[in-house]
Amino acid sequence: MKRFACFALLVISWAANASTYSVGFDQVQLYTDSDRPLKASVWYPSQTTFPTERIAENAAFFGSNVVRVGTPLAGKFPLVVMSHGYRGNWRNQNWLATKLAQDGYVVASLDHPGTTSFDHSAHAAAQWWQRAGDLSRLLDWLLNESYLLPNIDANNVTAIGHSLGGWTVMLLAGAQFDRDQLKQECSLKASPRVCGLMAELGLDQPQVGEPNGSLQDTRIKRVVSLDLGLARSFSRQSLQSLTTPTLILAADVDIGDLPQAEESGFLAQYIPKNKRQYIVYSDAAHFSFMQLCKSGAIDLIEEENPGDGIVCKDGNERSRDELHQVMYQDIIRFIQAS
Repeated sequence: MKRFACFALLVISWAANASTYSVGFDQVQLYTDSDRPLKASVWYPSQTTFPTERIAENAAFFGSNVVRVGTPLAGKFPLVVMSHGYRGNWRNQNWLATKLAQDGYVVASLDHPGTTSFDHSAHAAAQWWQRAGDLSRLLDWLLNESYLLPNIDANNVTAIGHSLGGWTVMLLAGAQFDRDQLKQECSLKASPRVCGLMAELGLDQPQVGEPNGSLQDTRIKRVVSLDLGLARSFSRQSLQSLTTPTLILAADVDIGDLPQAEESGFLAQYIPKNKRQYIVYSDAAHFSFMQLCKSGAIDLIEEENPGDGIVCKDGNERSRDELHQVMYQDIIRFIQAS
């Protein structure tokens, strides 16, 4: 009965924070004349309410309703930039982007060349520092050139990333990559899901053009890490010196060789407690932070790509939709408080 009462309160809280705004949506090709062009997706409060269309939906995953290129609502809104996981794409956190836009945020995501579903270029993937640079370039466009410039509060910017995207936003927060430390950690525990990506991501040896030092972007006022990987590649000293407020969200259901205690827990161990919040969802798995799966999605995905059905598996207590509701409340509370 107590558990049911808690769930009822959660539903009431979710309803009380009912969405206000229609969501405009646009996709823009950026830096097409460079050797690393970017495709950006943008969600924002829209004064146009129809016609709506369904985006980010396919046979396996649910999408959301938006107004394609709706007229932006007048006013200044906080900005959120998002980074997807390894070989993911902008659709993976569409659920979160849509909800944020409904609640009065401008949200922008992109597909990272080399590590997205649509681009497996080995050369681009090995330029590990470019992922953080992609978000900084996205910010350059949003804050200097985009048609949404009048609608963005440039002093209120959050970066959110899932998995390798969480690693990416931590670089922007001021965490620094330490190759020697990562090699030492992987010699002690050579986890295939993490250490096995070292060569592909250019982490095993110095790369041409690799920067030396911090990739922090001070325009970003806070970051949210959604069950990141590769945390042990961040120097302990840089984490101890971190000043960017950080929300660490972790999934406690281990999908195999990715225990949160060695990833998100590593961040929580070294980032000063007054600069971070650390929440572990006991019944969430690594991919619970992705979009909602349809009935039969696991079989459908397994038929096409054996082993990938894991992206639709969560814990056994709450549904992914229920998990998303709790995650969203934790995220929005952190953004508003910090």
